[in-house]
Amino acid sequence: MSTRGFWIDHFPGNFLWSNAALACKGMAPYGVVAMDEIDRIAEKLKTRQSEPQAWQEEWCAMAAQVEKVADAAAAQGNDRTAGNYYMRAGNYYYTGERFIPPGEAKVAVGREAYRCFKAGLGRSYANLEFVEVPYLDITLPALFMKAPGVSSRAPTVVIFNGMDNCKEMSVVFAGIEFAKRGMHTLAIDGPGQGETLRFRGIPSRYDYEVPGKAAYDYVAQRADVDPARVVIMGYSFGGYYSGRIAAFEQRYAAGVAMTALHWDLAAWQIRIKEKALAEGNKVAQSNFQFQWVVGAADADAGIEVAKRFTLKDVAQQITMPFLVTHGANDRVVPAENAQKLYDAIGSKRKTLRVFTAEDGGAEHAHVDNRQAGVDFVADWIAANLPT
Repeated sequence: MSTRGFWIDHFPGNFLWSNAALACKGMAPYGVVAMDEIDRIAEKLKTRQSEPQAWQEEWCAMAAQVEKVADAAAAQGNDRTAGNYYMRAGNYYYTGERFIPPGEAKVAVGREAYRCFKAGLGRSYANLEFVEVPYLDITLPALFMKAPGVSSRAPTVVIFNGMDNCKEMSVVFAGIEFAKRGMHTLAIDGPGQGETLRFRGIPSRYDYEVPGKAAYDYVAQRADVDPARVVIMGYSFGGYYSGRIAAFEQRYAAGVAMTALHWDLAAWQIRIKEKALAEGNKVAQSNFQFQWVVGAADADAGIEVAKRFTLKDVAQQITMPFLVTHGANDRVVPAENAQKLYDAIGSKRKTLRVFTAEDGGAEHAHVDNRQAGVDFVADWIAANLPT
Protein backbone atom coordinates (compact mmCIF):
# COMPACT_ATOMS: atom_id res chain seq x y z
CA MET A 1 0.00 0.00 0.00
CA SER A 2 1.03 3.63 -0.38
CA THR A 3 2.79 5.56 2.33
CA ARG A 4 0.74 7.59 4.81
CA GLY A 5 2.88 10.59 5.63
CA PHE A 6 5.53 11.67 8.09
CA TRP A 7 4.08 10.12 11.26
CA ILE A 8 4.07 6.65 9.67
CA ASP A 9 6.95 6.89 7.16
CA HIS A 10 9.55 9.01 8.92
CA PHE A 11 12.20 8.04 6.35
CA PRO A 12 10.49 7.86 2.94
CA GLY A 13 11.85 4.99 0.88
CA ASN A 14 13.56 3.46 3.90
CA PHE A 15 11.00 1.10 5.42
CA LEU A 16 13.59 -0.59 7.65
CA TRP A 17 14.20 2.65 9.55
CA SER A 18 10.65 3.97 9.29
CA ASN A 19 9.20 0.80 10.76
CA ALA A 20 11.69 0.79 13.64
CA ALA A 21 11.09 4.47 14.38
CA LEU A 22 7.32 3.92 14.35
CA ALA A 23 7.62 1.15 16.93
CA CYS A 24 9.29 3.66 19.25
CA LYS A 25 6.89 6.49 18.41
CA GLY A 26 4.00 4.15 19.16
CA MET A 27 4.95 4.31 22.84
CA ALA A 28 4.34 8.09 22.98
CA PRO A 29 0.79 7.89 24.40
CA TYR A 30 2.21 6.28 27.53
CA GLY A 31 4.76 8.98 28.32
CA VAL A 32 7.79 6.67 27.96
CA VAL A 33 9.17 8.40 24.84
CA ALA A 34 9.02 12.05 23.77
CA MET A 35 8.21 13.06 20.21
CA ASP A 36 10.50 16.09 20.43
CA GLU A 37 13.46 13.87 21.30
CA ILE A 38 12.58 11.37 18.57
CA ASP A 39 12.24 14.20 16.05
CA ARG A 40 15.69 15.48 16.93
CA ILE A 41 17.15 12.00 16.47
CA ALA A 42 15.41 11.60 13.11
CA GLU A 43 16.59 14.98 11.83
CA LYS A 44 20.18 13.91 12.36
CA LEU A 45 19.54 10.52 10.79
CA LYS A 46 17.97 11.89 7.59
CA THR A 47 21.37 12.78 6.16
CA ARG A 48 23.09 9.64 7.49
CA GLN A 49 21.02 6.86 5.94
CA SER A 50 24.01 5.44 4.06
CA GLU A 51 26.10 5.10 7.26
CA PRO A 52 25.80 1.67 8.94
CA GLN A 53 26.58 3.00 12.43
CA ALA A 54 24.34 6.07 12.28
CA TRP A 55 21.20 4.45 13.69
CA GLN A 56 22.95 3.18 16.79
CA GLU A 57 24.95 6.36 17.32
CA GLU A 58 22.06 8.82 17.19
CA TRP A 59 19.56 6.83 19.26
CA CYS A 60 22.17 5.97 21.89
CA ALA A 61 23.45 9.56 22.02
CA MET A 62 19.97 10.79 22.87
CA ALA A 63 19.55 7.94 25.36
CA ALA A 64 22.76 8.94 27.13
CA GLN A 65 21.68 12.59 27.21
CA VAL A 66 18.30 11.72 28.71
CA GLU A 67 19.87 9.28 31.16
CA LYS A 68 22.10 12.05 32.56
CA VAL A 69 19.01 14.09 33.40
CA ALA A 70 17.53 11.02 35.08
CA ASP A 71 20.68 10.55 37.16
CA ALA A 72 20.60 14.17 38.29
CA ALA A 73 16.93 13.95 39.24
CA ALA A 74 17.55 10.73 41.17
CA ALA A 75 20.46 12.33 43.04
CA GLN A 76 18.14 15.15 44.13
CA GLY A 77 15.51 12.68 45.32
CA ASN A 78 13.08 13.52 42.51
CA ASP A 79 12.23 9.90 41.81
CA ARG A 80 9.12 10.50 39.71
CA THR A 81 11.04 12.73 37.33
CA ALA A 82 13.96 10.34 37.31
CA GLY A 83 11.61 7.47 36.49
CA ASN A 84 10.21 9.32 33.48
CA TYR A 85 13.65 10.07 32.08
CA TYR A 86 14.99 6.59 32.74
CA MET A 87 12.05 5.06 30.85
CA ARG A 88 12.70 7.27 27.85
CA ALA A 89 16.42 6.49 27.94
CA GLY A 90 15.65 2.78 28.08
CA ASN A 91 13.40 2.96 25.04
CA TYR A 92 16.00 4.91 23.05
CA TYR A 93 18.81 2.52 23.95
CA TYR A 94 16.58 -0.41 23.03
CA THR A 95 15.71 1.18 19.69
CA GLY A 96 19.38 1.96 19.02
CA GLU A 97 20.32 -1.66 19.71
CA ARG A 98 17.91 -2.96 17.08
CA PHE A 99 20.26 -3.09 14.08
CA ILE A 100 23.47 -4.01 15.90
CA PRO A 101 24.48 -7.54 14.84
CA PRO A 102 24.60 -10.18 17.60
CA GLY A 103 27.77 -9.91 19.65
CA GLU A 104 29.38 -7.99 22.49
CA ALA A 105 28.38 -4.55 21.17
CA LYS A 106 24.73 -5.55 21.02
CA VAL A 107 24.82 -7.00 24.52
CA ALA A 108 26.49 -3.85 25.87
CA VAL A 109 23.80 -1.52 24.50
CA GLY A 110 21.11 -3.97 25.61
CA ARG A 111 22.41 -3.83 29.16
CA GLU A 112 22.20 -0.04 29.09
CA ALA A 113 18.57 -0.29 27.97
CA TYR A 114 17.58 -2.76 30.66
CA ARG A 115 19.41 -0.90 33.39
CA CYS A 116 17.39 2.21 32.52
CA PHE A 117 14.16 0.25 32.15
CA LYS A 118 14.56 -1.21 35.62
CA ALA A 119 15.38 2.17 37.16
CA GLY A 120 12.39 3.74 35.42
CA LEU A 121 9.83 1.04 36.10
CA GLY A 122 10.79 0.76 39.75
CA ARG A 123 10.21 4.47 40.29
CA SER A 124 7.10 4.82 38.14
CA TYR A 125 4.81 1.92 38.98
CA ALA A 126 4.23 0.97 42.61
CA ASN A 127 1.94 -1.87 41.48
CA LEU A 128 4.74 -3.61 39.54
CA GLU A 129 6.77 -6.65 40.62
CA PHE A 130 9.98 -7.96 39.03
CA VAL A 131 9.57 -11.75 39.03
CA GLU A 132 11.19 -14.92 37.72
CA VAL A 133 8.98 -17.60 36.17
CA PRO A 134 10.19 -21.22 36.62
CA TYR A 135 10.82 -22.77 33.20
CA LEU A 136 12.37 -26.22 32.75
CA ASP A 137 15.49 -26.07 34.96
CA ILE A 138 15.89 -22.27 34.77
CA THR A 139 13.68 -19.18 35.05
CA LEU A 140 12.34 -16.54 32.67
CA PRO A 141 12.35 -12.82 33.63
CA ALA A 142 8.93 -11.21 33.83
CA LEU A 143 6.98 -8.24 35.14
CA PHE A 144 3.76 -8.66 37.11
CA MET A 145 1.51 -5.61 37.15
CA LYS A 146 -1.32 -5.73 39.67
CA ALA A 147 -4.65 -4.02 39.15
CA PRO A 148 -4.94 -1.34 41.86
CA GLY A 149 -7.64 -1.74 44.46
CA VAL A 150 -8.39 -5.39 43.65
CA SER A 151 -8.42 -7.54 46.79
CA SER A 152 -9.93 -10.78 45.46
CA ARG A 153 -8.47 -13.19 42.91
CA ALA A 154 -8.51 -11.34 39.60
CA PRO A 155 -8.39 -12.16 35.88
CA THR A 156 -4.85 -12.08 34.52
CA VAL A 157 -3.40 -11.60 31.03
CA VAL A 158 -0.13 -13.34 30.15
CA ILE A 159 1.68 -11.45 27.34
CA PHE A 160 4.46 -12.77 25.13
CA ASN A 161 6.19 -10.10 23.03
CA GLY A 162 6.92 -9.80 19.35
CA MET A 163 10.28 -10.42 17.72
CA ASP A 164 11.60 -6.88 18.23
CA ASN A 165 9.89 -6.00 21.51
CA CYS A 166 10.31 -6.63 25.22
CA LYS A 167 8.25 -7.10 28.36
CA GLU A 168 8.97 -3.52 29.43
CA MET A 169 7.06 -2.28 26.39
CA SER A 170 4.25 -4.82 26.83
CA VAL A 171 3.57 -4.02 30.47
CA VAL A 172 3.30 -0.30 29.66
CA PHE A 173 1.16 -0.21 26.53
CA ALA A 174 -1.08 -3.14 27.53
CA GLY A 175 -0.65 -3.81 31.25
CA ILE A 176 -1.67 -0.32 32.32
CA GLU A 177 -4.86 -0.55 30.28
CA PHE A 178 -5.70 -3.99 31.63
CA ALA A 179 -5.07 -2.78 35.21
CA LYS A 180 -7.65 -0.02 34.70
CA ARG A 181 -10.17 -2.78 34.00
CA GLY A 182 -9.34 -4.83 37.09
CA MET A 183 -7.02 -7.32 35.38
CA HIS A 184 -3.48 -8.22 36.36
CA THR A 185 -0.75 -8.66 33.72
CA LEU A 186 2.25 -10.95 33.48
CA ALA A 187 4.53 -9.56 30.77
CA ILE A 188 7.26 -12.10 30.12
CA ASP A 189 10.43 -12.37 28.05
CA GLY A 190 10.05 -15.89 26.72
CA PRO A 191 12.64 -17.90 24.78
CA GLY A 192 14.00 -15.75 21.94
CA GLN A 193 12.82 -12.52 23.55
CA GLY A 194 14.24 -9.57 25.47
CA GLU A 195 16.54 -10.39 28.36
CA THR A 196 16.05 -14.12 27.90
CA LEU A 197 17.70 -14.00 24.47
CA ARG A 198 20.21 -11.23 25.07
CA PHE A 199 21.66 -12.12 28.44
CA ARG A 200 20.68 -15.75 28.98
CA GLY A 201 21.27 -16.98 25.44
CA ILE A 202 17.97 -18.86 25.14
CA PRO A 203 16.59 -18.86 21.56
CA SER A 204 12.97 -19.24 20.54
CA ARG A 205 11.23 -22.54 19.90
CA TYR A 206 8.32 -23.49 17.67
CA ASP A 207 6.55 -25.46 20.44
CA TYR A 208 5.81 -22.38 22.51
CA GLU A 209 3.27 -24.22 24.59
CA VAL A 210 6.23 -25.18 26.80
CA PRO A 211 6.93 -21.63 28.04
CA GLY A 212 3.19 -20.99 27.79
CA LYS A 213 2.58 -23.78 30.30
CA ALA A 214 5.28 -22.40 32.57
CA ALA A 215 3.67 -18.96 32.54
CA TYR A 216 0.25 -20.41 33.38
CA ASP A 217 1.68 -22.53 36.18
CA TYR A 218 3.31 -19.44 37.68
CA VAL A 219 0.25 -17.17 37.69
CA ALA A 220 -2.13 -19.96 38.75
CA GLN A 221 -0.22 -20.51 42.00
CA ARG A 222 -0.42 -16.81 42.96
CA ALA A 223 -3.00 -15.98 45.62
CA ASP A 224 -4.08 -12.84 43.73
CA VAL A 225 -4.86 -14.61 40.43
CA ASP A 226 -8.07 -16.39 39.45
CA PRO A 227 -6.74 -19.51 37.64
CA ALA A 228 -10.04 -19.95 35.80
CA ARG A 229 -9.70 -16.53 34.16
CA VAL A 230 -6.20 -16.39 32.70
CA VAL A 231 -5.78 -15.12 29.13
CA ILE A 232 -2.89 -15.79 26.75
CA MET A 233 -1.94 -12.89 24.49
CA GLY A 234 0.82 -12.24 21.96
CA TYR A 235 1.44 -9.43 19.52
CA SER A 236 3.37 -9.22 16.24
CA PHE A 237 5.50 -12.41 16.14
CA GLY A 238 3.82 -13.21 19.45
CA GLY A 239 0.61 -13.75 17.51
CA TYR A 240 2.10 -17.11 16.56
CA TYR A 241 3.10 -17.83 20.15
CA SER A 242 -0.34 -17.11 21.61
CA GLY A 243 -2.04 -19.17 18.90
CA ARG A 244 0.29 -22.12 19.45
CA ILE A 245 -0.15 -21.92 23.23
CA ALA A 246 -3.94 -21.71 22.91
CA ALA A 247 -3.95 -24.83 20.74
CA PHE A 248 -2.07 -26.94 23.29
CA GLU A 249 -2.57 -25.37 26.74
CA GLN A 250 -6.30 -25.54 27.34
CA ARG A 251 -6.16 -24.17 30.90
CA TYR A 252 -6.14 -20.63 29.50
CA ALA A 253 -9.66 -19.22 29.39
CA ALA A 254 -9.21 -17.14 26.22
CA GLY A 255 -6.57 -16.10 23.72
CA VAL A 256 -5.54 -13.04 21.72
CA ALA A 257 -3.31 -12.64 18.68
CA MET A 258 -2.85 -8.90 18.40
CA THR A 259 -1.62 -9.32 14.82
CA ALA A 260 -1.38 -12.65 13.04
CA LEU A 261 1.94 -14.02 11.89
CA HIS A 262 2.68 -14.98 8.29
CA TRP A 263 0.86 -18.13 7.29
CA ASP A 264 4.05 -19.15 5.48
CA LEU A 265 6.90 -17.82 7.63
CA ALA A 266 9.58 -19.58 5.60
CA ALA A 267 8.49 -17.77 2.45
CA TRP A 268 8.71 -14.47 4.34
CA GLN A 269 12.24 -15.25 5.45
CA ILE A 270 13.22 -16.12 1.89
CA ARG A 271 11.84 -12.75 0.77
CA ILE A 272 13.82 -10.93 3.47
CA LYS A 273 17.00 -12.75 2.47
CA GLU A 274 16.54 -11.86 -1.19
CA LYS A 275 15.51 -8.25 -0.60
CA ALA A 276 18.20 -7.66 2.00
CA LEU A 277 20.81 -8.48 -0.63
CA ALA A 278 19.21 -6.21 -3.23
CA GLU A 279 17.68 -3.36 -1.22
CA GLY A 280 17.97 -3.96 2.52
CA ASN A 281 16.13 -0.80 3.52
CA LYS A 282 12.88 -2.02 1.95
CA VAL A 283 12.23 -4.82 4.44
CA ALA A 284 10.89 -4.73 8.00
CA GLN A 285 13.84 -6.30 9.78
CA SER A 286 17.58 -6.77 9.46
CA ASN A 287 18.75 -9.89 7.69
CA PHE A 288 20.15 -11.36 10.93
CA GLN A 289 17.14 -10.83 13.20
CA PHE A 290 15.13 -14.01 12.74
CA GLN A 291 18.11 -16.35 12.68
CA TRP A 292 19.40 -14.75 15.89
CA VAL A 293 16.02 -15.10 17.58
CA VAL A 294 15.71 -18.81 16.74
CA GLY A 295 19.39 -19.64 17.19
CA ALA A 296 20.06 -20.56 13.55
CA ALA A 297 23.62 -20.49 12.19
CA ASP A 298 22.75 -18.50 9.07
CA ALA A 299 19.85 -17.30 6.91
CA ASP A 300 19.40 -20.65 5.14
CA ALA A 301 19.26 -22.50 8.45
CA GLY A 302 16.77 -19.91 9.68
CA ILE A 303 14.53 -20.60 6.71
CA GLU A 304 14.51 -24.29 7.58
CA VAL A 305 13.62 -23.49 11.20
CA ALA A 306 10.85 -21.14 10.01
CA LYS A 307 9.05 -24.07 8.39
CA ARG A 308 8.14 -25.33 11.87
CA PHE A 309 6.66 -22.00 12.96
CA THR A 310 3.20 -22.51 11.50
CA LEU A 311 -0.32 -22.72 12.89
CA LYS A 312 -1.66 -24.36 9.75
CA ASP A 313 -2.03 -27.83 11.27
CA VAL A 314 -2.86 -26.85 14.86
CA ALA A 315 -5.18 -23.82 14.68
CA GLN A 316 -8.23 -26.10 14.58
CA GLN A 317 -7.25 -27.25 18.09
CA ILE A 318 -7.97 -23.77 19.47
CA THR A 319 -11.34 -24.17 21.17
CA MET A 320 -11.29 -21.32 23.68
CA PRO A 321 -12.65 -17.84 22.80
CA PHE A 322 -10.01 -16.29 20.57
CA LEU A 323 -9.46 -12.81 19.14
CA VAL A 324 -7.37 -11.90 16.09
CA THR A 325 -6.69 -8.22 15.41
CA HIS A 326 -4.72 -6.81 12.50
CA GLY A 327 -3.98 -3.59 10.65
CA ALA A 328 -5.34 -3.18 7.15
CA ASN A 329 -2.18 -1.33 6.09
CA ASP A 330 0.22 -3.80 7.74
CA ARG A 331 3.33 -3.90 5.54
CA VAL A 332 5.13 -6.45 7.70
CA VAL A 333 2.44 -9.15 7.82
CA PRO A 334 -0.26 -8.54 5.18
CA ALA A 335 -3.81 -8.60 6.51
CA GLU A 336 -4.72 -11.67 4.45
CA ASN A 337 -2.77 -13.70 7.04
CA ALA A 338 -5.20 -12.64 9.76
CA GLN A 339 -8.13 -13.92 7.73
CA LYS A 340 -6.36 -17.25 7.19
CA LEU A 341 -5.72 -17.65 10.90
CA TYR A 342 -9.27 -16.70 11.79
CA ASP A 343 -10.71 -19.17 9.28
CA ALA A 344 -8.52 -22.00 10.60
CA ILE A 345 -9.28 -21.51 14.32
CA GLY A 346 -11.56 -24.25 15.62
CA SER A 347 -13.31 -22.21 18.30
CA LYS A 348 -16.99 -21.39 17.93
CA ARG A 349 -16.33 -18.11 19.76
CA LYS A 350 -13.80 -16.30 17.63
CA THR A 351 -13.47 -12.70 16.52
CA LEU A 352 -11.54 -10.97 13.73
CA ARG A 353 -11.04 -7.20 13.90
CA VAL A 354 -9.12 -5.45 11.11
CA PHE A 355 -8.33 -1.78 11.78
CA THR A 356 -8.38 0.66 8.86
CA ALA A 357 -6.57 3.98 8.53
CA GLU A 358 -9.78 5.75 9.52
CA ASP A 359 -10.04 3.60 12.67
CA GLY A 360 -6.41 4.16 13.60
CA GLY A 361 -4.14 1.22 14.31
CA ALA A 362 -3.88 0.22 10.64
CA GLU A 363 -0.13 -0.46 10.70
CA HIS A 364 1.72 -3.50 12.02
CA ALA A 365 0.61 -4.43 15.56
CA HIS A 366 -1.33 -1.13 15.61
CA VAL A 367 1.83 0.89 16.36
CA ASP A 368 0.38 3.95 14.64
CA ASN A 369 -2.37 3.99 17.29
CA ARG A 370 -1.73 1.40 19.98
CA GLN A 371 -4.53 2.82 22.09
CA ALA A 372 -7.15 1.83 19.52
CA GLY A 373 -5.86 -1.73 19.37
CA VAL A 374 -5.35 -2.22 23.09
CA ASP A 375 -8.72 -0.73 24.02
CA PHE A 376 -10.45 -3.18 21.69
CA VAL A 377 -8.44 -6.10 23.05
CA ALA A 378 -9.11 -5.14 26.68
CA ASP A 379 -12.85 -4.74 26.12
CA TRP A 380 -13.02 -8.03 24.22
CA ILE A 381 -11.25 -9.87 27.04
CA ALA A 382 -13.63 -8.41 29.61
CA ALA A 383 -16.61 -9.52 27.53
CA ASN A 384 -15.35 -13.04 26.86
CA LEU A 385 -13.95 -14.19 30.18
CA PRO A 386 -16.05 -16.57 32.27
CA THR A 387 -17.88 -14.84 35.13
